Amino acid sequence: MNQSVPLSLDLKHMIIDTLELEDVTPEDIDDHAPLFGEGLGLDSIDALELGLALQKRYGVTLDAEAEDTRRHFASLAALQALVEERRVN
Repeated sequence: MNQSVPLSLDLKHMIIDTLELEDVTPEDIDDHAPLFGEGLGLDSIDALELGLALQKRYGVTLDAEAEDTRRHFASLAALQALVEERRVN
């Protein structure tokens, strides 16, 4: 990861690139809007792809069966907090 880019912006780019969201820009992703459902409109397949991308990019591993995984994917801000907490440098 480029250290000069804010983590929230880097995460937005990762989401757009990983999920090939052609009509979405980083500015379109509200840090506090839901990523799934009515927000960005992601689904469970997207969650799996994002989980793999998080592991590759930041060394963050998520348990798909864990209760708190859904909470971590609630919004970009929640995802950012997770990465800051668990990132492997």
